[in-house]
Amino acid sequence: MTTPDGTQLAVHETGPHGAPAVVLLHGWAAAATAWPEQISDELRVLAVDLRGHGESDVPSGGYDDPDAWAGDVSAVLDHVGAPAVLVGWSYGGLVITDYLRRHGTRGVAGVVLVGAITEIGRGRSGGHIGPAMRAALPDALSDDPSRAVPALLDLTVSMTADPAPGADVQRALATSLRVPPSVRAALFRRDVASADVLERVDVPALLVHGTKDAVVDPKATDYAAGLIPGAEVSWYADTGHMPFVERADQFRADLVTFVHRCATTASRIES
Repeated sequence: MTTPDGTQLAVHETGPHGAPAVVLLHGWAAAATAWPEQISDELRVLAVDLRGHGESDVPSGGYDDPDAWAGDVSAVLDHVGAPAVLVGWSYGGLVITDYLRRHGTRGVAGVVLVGAITEIGRGRSGGHIGPAMRAALPDALSDDPSRAVPALLDLTVSMTADPAPGADVQRALATSLRVPPSVRAALFRRDVASADVLERVDVPALLVHGTKDAVVDPKATDYAAGLIPGAEVSWYADTGHMPFVERADQFRADLVTFVHRCATTASRIES
């Protein structure tokens, strides 16, 4: 689908058209393929390749522009045609705050943040990163493969608390390397505070974080939870940065329950 600035986004859609809708927004240097192929057969799931990632266009700009990110999400929500639950993993949480900053909760039934940041920049509490990400920077942003490849490999291995199968790690590494170095770097050239945005969230919110996340520090979720009114927090024990992979059954059940609760809440408000 086409965003307001003309960027073509690849969106992978599954599930019944009339079911409650979920929009999945992946993290930095990842793609929609990071999510399990089957989140739920009772939800309408739209997994987005963010601009510059996966099968989507790689425009020359927009990566440090909140309006561009808000426009991207808006295009997907307009396609859905009904209030949807936004699910942001890692950097995807920041993309959600970009949308909320510009449009509020228009078209949003609920928000799920998964090991997510909601801010970025030196000293931003909502952008606490873990030791694995700190170790990867700045080499992971370099256009020198002798620096970038080892850094991205180490980061990919650190995504899960327990070692992932070698083939899975290699596929994820290939996905990261597909994102141009210029895009990987541009995503970090931001200084964004979001306290006022989080305080205005007026739809249900679920925050999920693994207790052994080495990529995004759990402090980032503590921060968001302290600001979003009525936020529900679910800590996944002995889990790293990918709860939807490491604890797939638990995540699926939690997400389906939350989405149906959002749908019920929306119906009650409309009536």
